[in-house]
Amino acid sequence: MGAGVRDSFFDTLLAIDVVPRDDLESWWRATSERRAAESNVRSALLSGALADRVGYAFAGGYAAALRALCPNLPDLPRCLSATEAEGNHPRAIRTELTPDGAGFRLTGSKKWATLGSHALEALVVAKRGDAAGRPVLAVARVRLDSPGLSERELQPTPFEPELPHAENDIENVRVAASDLMPGDGYDDYLKPFRTVEDVHVHAALLGYLLGLAKRGSFPAEYVERLLAAVAAAEGVAAASPRSFGTHLALAGLLRESRSLAELPAELWARVAEDEAKRFERDRPLFRVAAGAREARARAARERRGFAVFLVAGAGR
Repeated sequence: MGAGVRDSFFDTLLAIDVVPRDDLESWWRATSERRAAESNVRSALLSGALADRVGYAFAGGYAAALRALCPNLPDLPRCLSATEAEGNHPRAIRTELTPDGAGFRLTGSKKWATLGSHALEALVVAKRGDAAGRPVLAVARVRLDSPGLSERELQPTPFEPELPHAENDIENVRVAASDLMPGDGYDDYLKPFRTVEDVHVHAALLGYLLGLAKRGSFPAEYVERLLAAVAAAEGVAAASPRSFGTHLALAGLLRESRSLAELPAELWARVAEDEAKRFERDRPLFRVAAGAREARARAARERRGFAVFLVAGAGR
């Protein structure tokens, strides 16, 4: 029965038609019901298949990653708001969450939030205190139209200009106790999210490439490689984002995804010119956070003893 369900989803991806739109808002509205009906990683895959550009695919993959990170929240556009002037390391977080009656008050500044102006709600990472000389982080749900919160949309990036980013000033914003996410802000949210995001964003890329292959009548061998990678993405998404084994599997999936995105000239010749130009423009996205990904994979290899094996086996 499980195999049948998976087979039917392969068929769904192969049969789905792209939804072309001129802006993210209209694409989001046109595809939201279809994407929301699927599990998180399948929602990401569908996002890519429904998109005629990497930016829309990324937006859907990012949203699916947040659904996976916070599965009990209502389904609406939201962003993870962590990065500040000095980055998003726990010691760089200056935004503070302080007790106030039955709830809390939130004050600080965030410099970079993906989907910013498109989102209705932010998951704000804030400092709640210190323990053993280390900051204790929490995550609070905040409506972006809350009194005391001001938002500025940032200039579009050279790649994926359709994808909005914003910065926020947060001044004495009221947070109800029920809007404080359970668990530790770093261990349960900020730390695992990079892994969860990578899985779902690259699943969206695979879905996009599958749609591109369909529109360009690519060879069956290429489509078969894509479907194998889709199956791998589902498997990695189902595994713990804290596991070193998961990090090794994810490193392999990302390597294969990048390889599949390196289309030869004869395949690009089958792609509509405007779409090919957008893809080339957006290619730098695949290198964003490459150093952090390699560090994660290197740590996993060392933890599992593969680094020594790889060095010893090099050149054989």
